[in-house]
Amino acid sequence: MATKKTEADVAEQTVTAEASDVSPVSTRKRASIAHRLYTGDISYDFVAKRNRWYLISAALLLVSILAVVFNGFNWGIEFRGGVDFQAPVKVTATTITDVRAAVDALNIAGQDDINVTTIGDSQVSVQTQPLSPEDVTKVKQAIATAVGAAPEDVAYSQIGASWGQQITTQALIALAVFLVLVMALIWIYFREFKMSVAGIVALIHDLVITIGVYALVGFTVTPATMIGILTILGYSLYDTVVVFDKIRENTKDLTNTKLTYSQAANTALNQVLVRSLNTTIIGVLPVAALLFTGWFILGTGPLKDLGLALFVGMVAGAYSSIFIATPLLTQMRETDADMVEHRDRLAKRQVRSAERAAAQSKKAATVTLGADGADVVTPGLVSGEKVSGPRQQPNKQSRSKRKN
Repeated sequence: MATKKTEADVAEQTVTAEASDVSPVSTRKRASIAHRLYTGDISYDFVAKRNRWYLISAALLLVSILAVVFNGFNWGIEFRGGVDFQAPVKVTATTITDVRAAVDALNIAGQDDINVTTIGDSQVSVQTQPLSPEDVTKVKQAIATAVGAAPEDVAYSQIGASWGQQITTQALIALAVFLVLVMALIWIYFREFKMSVAGIVALIHDLVITIGVYALVGFTVTPATMIGILTILGYSLYDTVVVFDKIRENTKDLTNTKLTYSQAANTALNQVLVRSLNTTIIGVLPVAALLFTGWFILGTGPLKDLGLALFVGMVAGAYSSIFIATPLLTQMRETDADMVEHRDRLAKRQVRSAERAAAQSKKAATVTLGADGADVVTPGLVSGEKVSGPRQQPNKQSRSKRKN
């Protein structure tokens, strides 16, 4: 018997040790941040602090609008019109400076903004304002002298301003059609009009900030810029749809839960937070390399213009999907009648729970006083000793005495 008991004790100790090895505390320590965010062990209340995010976005939007108004855009030759000269040359460290100096020496009126760039290591490009035929000949001769080539080797093409206006008009039409289609698509997919409104507001937020950064840094606006701006709309929309899809999942049967719409939406936002950040970082890294190459290595060209638009737009898109779209959606959704009724029902339930907790605490306090020796009186009940006095056990008689 002693041996069996000892074996049972050993088995019990083994089970206890194994249970301690996988205790909730150690499991929680080993869990990743993404898992803890998803399960709700840790979370950040993005929705409750929405006024803070609104103020930050308002400041960014104000700076962007002021930059556009006061700085304006540095329109490329495709939009403002002009003449593009290209000449063969063995590119050196002084090629751009020599060619610019040769063209500036002509002192042609209205040519304060001359753009000189190199194309690879065997060609130089000079872009000027619109020129007369006589001025075109002068510029060709100056470029040919600077690079050591014949004037007929210098090619040129004239671009009218009307062509740039057509590009701008078509880009604006494409943008308007895109926004309308996206709004309709979100509405149909989620069956929630307010989600489409919040998504479009986030897209416009990203667009304004992107063009504001362009106005601040003075990058040339080219067709590559337009391509980049239209591309970032897709990235921003993707982030927003991922968050909205999780919100729809968490609020599917909301009225049968103890959470408000804001609480459920904030939980969904925390659950997809790491995914959104990872997606943005993975997408931004190659774009940052593209921007670095175009800005610091090549110095100019479509890579720089495209890289800046993509970089700013993707970062702004990740920000707006977390700090703008979701808080705005919850703010609009909480005003609906069903959500107001649901919050009132939860509030009443909390009041009843508080009353029950108070009653239980009062009862526990009464029992504690009785245990300490105080006279506890229970309404409606009277002690048996007060009714009949102390109870006395009757004396037992033997069987012979009972027969007598």
